[in-house]
Amino acid sequence: MSSEPRITFKDPQLSTPASSSPPVHASAPAPPAPQVQEAKKGNQSVNLTEHLLPIAEVAAKYNVQVNEAKAQDSLGLTSTEAAKRLVEYGPNALTPPKKRHWLLRYLDLVLGLFNLLLILAGLATYVLVIMDPIANFSGTYLGAIMIGIGLMNAFIEFYQQQKSAAILESFLNLIPSQCYVIRDGATVQINAKELVLGDVVVIRTGDKIPADLLVIGATELKVDNSSLTGEADPQERGKKNSHTNPLEATNLCFNGTLAVAGNGYGIVVRTGDKTVIGQIASLTANEKRRESPLSVEIEAFVKTIASVAGVTAVIFFIVALTAKKQTLSNALNFAIGTFVSFVPEGLPATVTMLLSIAAARMAKRQVLCKDLQGVETLGAITLLATDKTGTLTRNQMTVTYIWTGLKMFLAQGFVEGSAESQSSAPFDATASAAANELLYVCTLNPTAQFTTKEGPIATREVLGDATEAGLVRFAASKLATYDTAQDEFPKVFEIPFNSTNKWAMTIHKRKHSSGSLMLYIKGAPERVLKLCSLIHDGDKPVPLAAQHLAQFEENYTMFASKGHRVLAFAYLPLPESEFPETFEFTKDPVNYPITNLCFLGLTSLEDPPKHGVREAVGKCRAAGIRVMMVTGDHPLTAEAIGRKINMMLTDTKAGLAKKRGVAESDVPESDVNAVVVHGDSIDGLTDEQWDHIFDKEEIIFARTSPKHKLDIVKRAQGRGHIVGVTGDGVNDSPALKKADLGIAMNISGSDVSKEAAAMILVDDNFASTVAGIEEGRLIFQNLKKSIQYTVTHTMPEAYANLLYICISLPLPLSSILILVVDLGFELLIALAYAYDVSENPEGLMKLPPRKPVTPESVQRLYRRRALDIAEGKISTDAEANEDGSNEHRATLSMRIQNMKSVFTKRYWSEKFEKTEDEVLIDGDVMSYSYLEAGTLMTLGCLLSYFYAIWFHTGISPAETVKFGPAWGTSDYTYEGRLVTVNTQKEALAFGQSAYYIAIMFQQCFNHFICKARLSSPYGSFMFKNLYSFGGIVLGGGLCLAVVYIPALNTPFGTDSRLTPYVWLISMGCGLVIYLYAIVRFVVKRRLAPLQYADTVQGLQMFPTRFSTTDARKN
Repeated sequence: MSSEPRITFKDPQLSTPASSSPPVHASAPAPPAPQVQEAKKGNQSVNLTEHLLPIAEVAAKYNVQVNEAKAQDSLGLTSTEAAKRLVEYGPNALTPPKKRHWLLRYLDLVLGLFNLLLILAGLATYVLVIMDPIANFSGTYLGAIMIGIGLMNAFIEFYQQQKSAAILESFLNLIPSQCYVIRDGATVQINAKELVLGDVVVIRTGDKIPADLLVIGATELKVDNSSLTGEADPQERGKKNSHTNPLEATNLCFNGTLAVAGNGYGIVVRTGDKTVIGQIASLTANEKRRESPLSVEIEAFVKTIASVAGVTAVIFFIVALTAKKQTLSNALNFAIGTFVSFVPEGLPATVTMLLSIAAARMAKRQVLCKDLQGVETLGAITLLATDKTGTLTRNQMTVTYIWTGLKMFLAQGFVEGSAESQSSAPFDATASAAANELLYVCTLNPTAQFTTKEGPIATREVLGDATEAGLVRFAASKLATYDTAQDEFPKVFEIPFNSTNKWAMTIHKRKHSSGSLMLYIKGAPERVLKLCSLIHDGDKPVPLAAQHLAQFEENYTMFASKGHRVLAFAYLPLPESEFPETFEFTKDPVNYPITNLCFLGLTSLEDPPKHGVREAVGKCRAAGIRVMMVTGDHPLTAEAIGRKINMMLTDTKAGLAKKRGVAESDVPESDVNAVVVHGDSIDGLTDEQWDHIFDKEEIIFARTSPKHKLDIVKRAQGRGHIVGVTGDGVNDSPALKKADLGIAMNISGSDVSKEAAAMILVDDNFASTVAGIEEGRLIFQNLKKSIQYTVTHTMPEAYANLLYICISLPLPLSSILILVVDLGFELLIALAYAYDVSENPEGLMKLPPRKPVTPESVQRLYRRRALDIAEGKISTDAEANEDGSNEHRATLSMRIQNMKSVFTKRYWSEKFEKTEDEVLIDGDVMSYSYLEAGTLMTLGCLLSYFYAIWFHTGISPAETVKFGPAWGTSDYTYEGRLVTVNTQKEALAFGQSAYYIAIMFQQCFNHFICKARLSSPYGSFMFKNLYSFGGIVLGGGLCLAVVYIPALNTPFGTDSRLTPYVWLISMGCGLVIYLYAIVRFVVKRRLAPLQYADTVQGLQMFPTRFSTTDARKN
């Protein structure tokens, strides 16, 4: 969008040349260069150029004394200067997202269209009371009830939002982080919020980087940038740098990342909102989520109902005032009654409470919903864009393959019958001397170590490099004496891994046949192999021959092609004659051997998929949901993981070209269904190229930035997709915020991502997403049942008012009884749908998404958007509308135009245009509720109404119609029989009581009819929900209490002497509706059979080997 803040990296002119910078003294510092301010609205820049400057120049820029040769001897800032800068530039903390006051958020809900209509109707009732206080006295509490309903509906939703917000607060990291800095020449510990520009920070293994730092000294320092860039591999950091892009600079450490190995020192160059993570958070704050599909559909339904109710009320108000000669007060009273009868007042409360119950059920499945409507949105998504590291994968390097003793092993076991089981065997240290020796290299050589020896190995925290952590976990799981091995075979010398050697070497006291010391080495395979002249064949070392090199190349290539990280291992028993046990090794001069080693083998490590991910992705795809990966990691690694988890099953264009032995340009685009897109190409993609990408079923975006992820979400939304995004890193946050449903991880997720998301996986289990999708689809079906059930009873209410004015029938149902229906037994029975089980659990997840994206739907969306642009409803700026949100300009004229649209031909033609979508209130629901069942139910109510009047007073139906206009105002004589005013009032009380009870009994039958959405309205599933019977008992009891408790007769206009024979008539009419529904279903299914999602060929719905390993451990 044009107003969207962008993160860019540029090299502006420095205000002071380096040559003119005078020597800087700690005792008299000048003010530091200010942090970059926003150049202009909508174009935020991170002016990060310090990585391109010499350390001395940066120190001068920030007026701090540092020692380049020995960073630990730097003087740093003085405490006085640090305090001054803290006051001037503020704390080192991200500005929390702006939150509206709770009262304003509550008012937003109150002013929702539905609640606003109820409140206006309530106020209009008080106008009637003012006009005629005596005749309209009942309006005093009628108006209060309607206003109360509007306020209550808003409060229920507000309460649920507040409760979710409170739970989220408990997830956020509220403990202030500490860090070490050098001030006044001494190392001190301070709160990270007190860091200022120019501070010299001490970085230790395991520390969270507290600000953006320029490294001025480091020893084997590695940082984990996965939360920022999505890259799982630890990145080396030091004083040298050859990259211009700050995110790739090797002399910068970023706020929020983790130091996983080594130590170092750095000058603070950015704090708070000006850090890279702060700019991403700012990008997140400026994005707005589209309205959920559910809220859009409910608003459209309310708009339609309100329009119909309003027009009908106005028409009959005029008719009552002119043709029927009613007084202004009576005509207005009737108009309000007509309006109230059309509007299902309990609908918002029903929807909110159903969603609340579903949200509570999802919470038990470790899914927290911050936004209630997100429950249903999850079931409606058509595209799920997910991060890789920490979301699909464990973010934990794990040993996979081991080639040692010239044999292939699998470290984690495998699925019986799989291809791997045919070529490999489970690793066994006793299988050969080579395997045993390699296990000791993995045990003794790494510097990483467990922080505790307690608990299962899989859950122990490891301090150190991710790759070494994988070796440590592997060794600990295979070597029974692992915990004591370091003490049993102590290290006497070490050469740490560095970028020059690309290997790490250790020497240990470990006796062997020719001496007391053993040298172990691990590192890059090609580097380690060059140091070897022997190779272990499983029994003994043998000379390294050509066939061994061929096997090495074959296996190395195979491991690398899978996106694995590959390490080689070698050893050398040191002879006692040259290297006795007390020998002192030195680095300078070199007095240790480093040639003629014995090659032990290769291991491959990968960040494996989490437990259940493969099956979860497979279930999503079987449900017609497109799942794509959007990651900052390498394309090969991303594709390798994608192929393991059902995300990519077919070949890319490159893969097809290789198989066919042709150039990529010779492969027809129609043959390709999978694509891997590199982030470098995203910025240059045209609209046509974006369409080509999203036409594919299998998509992976790799090496993406936060801005890229945001663009991808917008482009998908622009094609009509309902987009869900899962992620855990800061780099995922903008996309999480913009998506229709952002899903963050609780344990591994950053605070920024949790704030941005609408849903949180409490246990970080991606498989919970599938449970959520199933729950979302079920709640949609249950909401649809509930609305179909609820709306059906509005027709007997509306017909009652229409008959009153059209044929002057004594009002069959008063306004107060209408409210008692809507908020009494109807609400109780409708809520039971929240606990309905699926009619067919397997079938529910085989249905296509309810708003599928097809070529036809994309063209329809583009056509409507073009009309919106032509009518001036949305901007012509392509980028401003690339997400398809059609956000209207916030002007009064556009709001008026939006309201007028209800009365346009285009609105109604689009509303009834045939589409593939299944909406909450569709033609089938409205036809059944308003025309079919609603009419049949009205006939049943009228039959009960006339029967009750005749049974108790002897007044015939013809008589009620004839004397209806003056009913209850004067005596009349009919066929020689005098009917007094009191008798007329009694008759009306009996009739209204019967009409009211008839709605309840018929709705009990309708409750079970509406349970059947996907199958016929009979079967065991209809009776599994015991809450249905509880709702009927409570609702029915309330209904009967209103009629049969004498104390309630006066306020509600009922009569406790009503004959129970009316019940039988109502039940008989309910049975007729039930039989009609069965016939209707059979006809409908023959005319329109149920459509399931297309079958996806090649899905692997069995666990990965890591999943089976986890299952055995659990």
